[in-house]
Amino acid sequence: MTNPNIKVNIAEVELKNPVMTASGTFGSGREYGEYVDLNKLGAVVVKGVAKEPWDGNPTPRIAETYGGMLNSVGLQNPGVDEFIEKDIPFLRQFDTKIIVNIAGKSIEDYCEVAKKLIKADIDLIELNISCPNVKAGGVNFGTDPAMVEEVTKAVKKVAKQPLIVKLTPNVTDIVAIAKAAVRGGADALSLINTLLGMAIDIHKRKPILANTVGGLSGPAIKPVALRMVYQVANAVDVPIIGMGGIANGEDAVEFILAGASAVAVGTANFNNPTATIDVIDEVKEYMDKYNVENLDDIRGKLL
Repeated sequence: MTNPNIKVNIAEVELKNPVMTASGTFGSGREYGEYVDLNKLGAVVVKGVAKEPWDGNPTPRIAETYGGMLNSVGLQNPGVDEFIEKDIPFLRQFDTKIIVNIAGKSIEDYCEVAKKLIKADIDLIELNISCPNVKAGGVNFGTDPAMVEEVTKAVKKVAKQPLIVKLTPNVTDIVAIAKAAVRGGADALSLINTLLGMAIDIHKRKPILANTVGGLSGPAIKPVALRMVYQVANAVDVPIIGMGGIANGEDAVEFILAGASAVAVGTANFNNPTATIDVIDEVKEYMDKYNVENLDDIRGKLL
């Protein structure tokens, strides 16, 4: 077989292939433009945007760890107005779908960003519910099922584009969180976001990150991500975008076998700028090797 069908459908939006970037690891695509042909990607998921510019956390806010990295960047971004003015026109030069990750510190914040995107030329919205809800004392939106359902329902009510809800793994029961998002109207789910972790400088006897803790990503979290994708795929009926430690085509196929409709490549972009393209090519090679004509033939089909 020389031309397997690798198109996928996420909430009635057709992607030419199942590979996209993970929010926060690819900027708006400009940074990787000289290394990657953005036309080849299924979608570009941009870094989180808020209703107004965010400065992010103090430095140092990145730390390399065994099997991955910790980040405490804090969703630094220029705000949705500048994003609409500068980044969307840049991305629309390319034949790829645009997914906008939105952030907020209250339900009203999220809704305001979604409203500003109503007339924007984008394809999907990804709701980042790992943000701290300032009105609830800083508790992350994504850790409480009732809050997940409430914020999803509010944003879904005002959003024009299909809504993906990105789930945090820092919970006791990922299935309960996923079901809450679906009850709230999520058209798709993406998981997982980063796991909370920390690193310590034993010589200074201080945390390496200025914020003490950060989000762990990279190969080290892949087994956790796979388990959660598998659990959620067997509990809900919406498309799932799997992520967490994907660095090559074999990793991507694992997520698809676990039930994911598409995958996102994140941390791997930092040490291999062409990681996304490599994953696309290697998925095709796998399908050719095992005579898989369509990704639906293997999605969730563990033997």
